[in-house]
Amino acid sequence: MTPVLRKQNTICRPVNVSGFGYWSSLGVNVEFRPAPANHGIVFIRRDIPSQTRIPAAIGFRADAPRRTSLFANGSSVDMVEHIMAALYGLQIDNCEIWVDRAEMPGCDGSSIAFVEAIQEAGIECQDETRPRLVIEQNIRVGDEDCWIQAEPNPEGTFQIHFALDYPNHPVIGKQDVTLDVTPESFCSDLASARTFILKHEADYLHRQGLGRRATYRDLIVFDENGPVDNSLRFENECARHKALDVVGDFALAPFDIVGKFTANRSGHKLNAEMVKQMLLSGSIVRSEDVHGIRKSA
Repeated sequence: MTPVLRKQNTICRPVNVSGFGYWSSLGVNVEFRPAPANHGIVFIRRDIPSQTRIPAAIGFRADAPRRTSLFANGSSVDMVEHIMAALYGLQIDNCEIWVDRAEMPGCDGSSIAFVEAIQEAGIECQDETRPRLVIEQNIRVGDEDCWIQAEPNPEGTFQIHFALDYPNHPVIGKQDVTLDVTPESFCSDLASARTFILKHEADYLHRQGLGRRATYRDLIVFDENGPVDNSLRFENECARHKALDVVGDFALAPFDIVGKFTANRSGHKLNAEMVKQMLLSGSIVRSEDVHGIRKSA
């Protein structure tokens, strides 16, 4: 029997998270505000006179290296994936996100600051139901080295298996993670997994004038001996963070997702391509009869 569609959620009151952008090093304040049912997630650039509204939807995604960015009406918001992961993970469907910079705060490189803020604000159940996107056939994007595949999941859950392989790095190496994404598993297993980068990559970005404000405590920087001036929260934290990114990127589809996803060295661009293919191939469930039989729109 198909599970009953859940009700939509928003937050109970406004709440703020402040920090600085990894790339720009500029300070930024993010204010989460409640929004009505069927509103969706919308970023609002309060620093622009027109207060540009940028919907958090796949159609507004713009290509950018190492991050997920959104663009609408001549304005952008960057590094949104950790915010979007927190909202999806906690099943917040409707929210306005008022920001005063283009780049979102990196915080500690994970979603935990956003999760804690949302939990502090409280979650309010709304009257409308949340539609589901159900994978009904296999979908695969990528190439032999980097790919992500979707399959139907008879268990009716959103399952992610992410495999990571850094063959030339003695500490990261091969690692993976598998979990069904629920609010409970997201908070315990993914939310605090942090962004990571190799030291030579970080040094290169510094030479380009990027990331000057970030320190070894603001994300995980690996040299050949392991994290520099930092320690891991999980043995497989790198794989967990990549799974976190999948959740954040998939949140650009305005549905609860039902399917089994296997990712091998996938990144933001492939994740976004999978979202596009899911929207073309999946079954969107907006209503059910009293017996729980799915009706597809």
